[in-house]
Amino acid sequence: MKDNSIKRGVSLYSYQEEFFLKKMSLEDCIAETAKTGATGIEIVGEQSVPGCPKIPSDAFIAQWFEWMEKYNVTPVAHDMFLDYNKQKGHYWTDEEAVESFKKDIRFASALGFKVIRVIVNTTPEIMEKVIPYAEDHDIKLGIEVHAPWHINSPWMTRHWEVMEKTGTKHFGFIPDMGGFTKRLPMVQVNRLIRQGADPDIAKFVCEQHEKGVMAEYTIYEVSRMSDRRIDMSVAELSRHNTFANPVSLKEHMDRIVHVHGKFYDMTEDFIEPSIPYEDVIHVLKDGGYNGYICSEYEGNRHIQDIQEVDSVKQVKRHQQMLVNYGVE
Repeated sequence: MKDNSIKRGVSLYSYQEEFFLKKMSLEDCIAETAKTGATGIEIVGEQSVPGCPKIPSDAFIAQWFEWMEKYNVTPVAHDMFLDYNKQKGHYWTDEEAVESFKKDIRFASALGFKVIRVIVNTTPEIMEKVIPYAEDHDIKLGIEVHAPWHINSPWMTRHWEVMEKTGTKHFGFIPDMGGFTKRLPMVQVNRLIRQGADPDIAKFVCEQHEKGVMAEYTIYEVSRMSDRRIDMSVAELSRHNTFANPVSLKEHMDRIVHVHGKFYDMTEDFIEPSIPYEDVIHVLKDGGYNGYICSEYEGNRHIQDIQEVDSVKQVKRHQQMLVNYGVE
């Protein structure tokens, strides 16, 4: 593999259904990732490791690295959260949030992760305070660019200003592919139809979204067609599944530290119908991005009521799609 190539990984969050139901263990998730040919492992620490963000026991750390060697994979990214209201009636101060953040940095370092996905609600002020600690541990922090935000939105601009002000190489962006949702995911639409949404209204919303009509206009039009909450829920899908032109990534390419390969449903011919993956990957390649794209399956929660979830199959298809689009 060339050093300047984009690399493939899997977020173990993708296997959440089977992991929760105890059909797959943590080792099983790692093993299935390796079977796809992916070499990167991303985790949501709180899901995968008991006691996170406390540093795991020596025994767990030893086992973790044994798995990495056994399956020929490498730790890539740890997804962290800041739960500001863990204590009832008390909202964390910035100092308390920073101390929690430092625990995640120590946790990631102990397990060999070089990137931390920073949850999108983390303020620029907290980022500025924690950057020196990340630098000391040689870990890159990436604010997740998650829909409905886009990389040039005011919130992300404030984070960009911190990157520029500090001049750090340890803080950047993690674009989530869900921010390039050109067509509404049909697993989401069909679930709402099963719950009673009007199929004609659903069709209208899907058409509006694909045309690029502003979500607020679509929501207004649907409010004139129906006063039912379920129909409005369909319209609001357009607000939460945003589409930004992939070209918007170009001017920030040197700040992209990781990419979340969000997907909702993979067809048998290895296509994600709602997200123009080929276009986004072309921009990333053209811009010289050489980090990981980690598969992140989120269609599971939208089909649980009608069929058994098969995350393993979905991730395999997604990984094959990445290969088809030239990701090694």
